[in-house]
Amino acid sequence: MDASMIFVFAAIVIIGALLLALITFTHRGVKPLAVEKYRSSWMTIERQLKKDDVASLHVCVLSADKLLDQALRERGFKGDTMGERMKAAKNIWTNANQVWNAHKLRNRIAHETDVVVKYDDVRRHLSAYKRALMDVGAI
Repeated sequence: MDASMIFVFAAIVIIGALLLALITFTHRGVKPLAVEKYRSSWMTIERQLKKDDVASLHVCVLSADKLLDQALRERGFKGDTMGERMKAAKNIWTNANQVWNAHKLRNRIAHETDVVVKYDDVRRHLSAYKRALMDVGAI
């Protein structure tokens, strides 16, 4: 082997090592979620739902939205707001419209004082949150 061949071989090895180091240090991957923690939280939300208690309807929607937001953050979806994280996760939703409608209801509950919600509507939105949590891999 002459000197130029050794130089080329050494350069290839060095460049390969640098690329491998770059990939290793910048690759984040999908973070696994603590599924049992999320399942337990979800069960608590479902147990809090009371048909004749308007406050429980509101609290359950707010809690479900917060739980989904936490899962999106932990999975590494980027965005300053829940809406931005939901957009970043758009490719994982089984039914994006249902998730967005549930989040819109949450926003109405959080920002409007005279929101009237019905038990059946809340059940439907909670079902959307549950499906979204499954889509994220939280439950």
